[in-house]
Order: sequence, then C-alpha cells, then structure tokens
Amino acid sequence: MIISRTPFRVSFAGGGSDLRGFYSREPGCVLSTSIDKYMYIAVHPFFFPGQTLVKYSRTELVEDVAQIQHPIVREVLTHFGVAGVDINSIADIPSGTGLGTSSAFTVGLLNAVHAYLGRFASRTELARFACEIEIERLKSPIGKQDQYASAIGGLNFLRFNPDESVTVERVPMDADRFTALQDNLLTFYASGTRSANAILAEQASNVTRRGTALEAQRRIVALAEELRVELLNGNIDAMGGVLHEAWVRKKELAAGVSNGRIDEIYDLALRAGARGGKLLGAGGTGFVMFYVTPDRQPAVRAALAGLRELRLRFDTSGSTIISTA
Repeated sequence: MIISRTPFRVSFAGGGSDLRGFYSREPGCVLSTSIDKYMYIAVHPFFFPGQTLVKYSRTELVEDVAQIQHPIVREVLTHFGVAGVDINSIADIPSGTGLGTSSAFTVGLLNAVHAYLGRFASRTELARFACEIEIERLKSPIGKQDQYASAIGGLNFLRFNPDESVTVERVPMDADRFTALQDNLLTFYASGTRSANAILAEQASNVTRRGTALEAQRRIVALAEELRVELLNGNIDAMGGVLHEAWVRKKELAAGVSNGRIDEIYDLALRAGARGGKLLGAGGTGFVMFYVTPDRQPAVRAALAGLRELRLRFDTSGSTIISTA
C-alpha cells in the first residue's frame, strides 16, 4: 500500500494574482505557508483486479476508470493507465473551507500514483502537473498557488509569471521569530463549506477590466511584496496590518467574498485587539485567521467564544510518501 501525506495551506497576501486573468498581463505573487493539517491518499491493488474502488465523501465501484465520477481521480488514473486499484482519501479538514483541500487532493493523488508505479516526481513536477490537471484539463477557474504550496511545503514567496512559469522562493526567518509568528496567528471556524469556483470566476472576470477590482488586485500584490521584506527583517507584527488591508482590498474583487456573518466576526476580533485578519480561501465561509499579539489573545478568544478554534503550525515537508508497505 502506498500512502501520501500532503499539507493544506494558508495564504497571507497576494491571493487572486495567481489567476491567469491577472498574471498573463503582469506578474502576480503570493506569500503563503503549508500547515500541519493534511490530506492522506492511499493506493492499493483492489481484490478484484477488473474493478476500481474509489472512496472519498462517497464510494464508487466501477468496471471502467472512465465511469469514475470524481473528475480528478478519473483524469489522473486515465492519464497513467492505472486501473484495478483501491483508492482511499482521508482529510484532517473538510473540503470547501478555504485551506486548499482540492489541490492538496490532486497533488497527493499524483504523488501516490507515481509511487505506486515505481516512479519519482519532484515536488515542482507534482505542482506543475496538478495545475495542468485542474486548470487545463478540467477547466477549473482556479489559480496556481494551492498546488505549489501543498507540493513544495514551507513558508514561501511564489511568483506567477506571464510565460506560465512559477518561481518559488523560501522566506527564511530567525527561529524565535518564526515560532512567534505561528503563535500570533489565531484561526477560527466560521462554519459552512462552499465551492470557490463561482467567486473565483467572477474575480477573474472583474480583474481583466480596468477599474476598482484591477487596482485592488495590484495593491494586494504589492502587499505580498511588502510582507516578504518585513518577514525577512524579522518584523512579524507587520503581518497584522498587511492582513487587514489585503482583506479590505479583497472584498473589492467580487461579490460573495464576505457576508454579514463574516464581517461581524471580523469586527468582534478587531475590537478585542486583533491587528488584522482575513477569511481564508476565495470567500463566503470557512476559516477566519487573525494576527493577535499574546497580550490580546485571551480577549479575542473570549470575543469569539462561540467559534471553534483550530490550532495550526506551519508544515515544512510538502507532499511526502509516508508508507510503501
């Protein structure tokens, strides 16, 4: 049995500039990290070699891989000519909550299938192929940041270039500052799940036009650049201001990014002492993250006492094969 483990991600600044509608005209960039919540994909020969079993939120048993309803599984198995397997996925976090679960699934499945076939793929290759599967073949209106964050792992500055290349740069930090940054990020579940596709499609359309959305996206890119410099200099408190302005700007990109409930949660946290925050993912619902210095954390937790807190640490491993038994 082959088992891959692939981290989910948190994006701090620059989101949306990884969409082709933006980076095809001018470079985009994202500062993000993988986190210690994972997607696990197991691939094993199925007892009945003439059938393929796929287990995720539902179970599919098919005679022909082309009959598989899960589009990513169907596309990957078809590409590699793999059949007669039992594929099982387990996730630490539900899909549709803004942590890049779909792309982590794609990266993890590609990694597991490569290992099942006795092949090696670098993490960069996994990210590139995951983008090809999701964006080119399946026509999902998504960007490239999630695939690279999950495949490569760590705290990274990602640049998306008009020629379709992606540059990945580590953001090295002093160990104490690195730990303090993680300690100062509080994450809460605002409930609900959603598909990001509709919001991302509208966002991409709006950004292609001259106007408020395009200027907002450009400022979000500049904020990612600024945050990279601040973190390299050890100024972790800059995270609060960047998160806040990026969130304000993001709400200018598309309808549905926020709603009354999310705005209420955000306002409660700021009044209790959070320096800034954002809804993770495309928008609508899911997890809300705040930058809060230690002295204000009790007050913020009290203000958001009705929400479930998710304790997060940064992942540095990326997608890995954890079992070849």
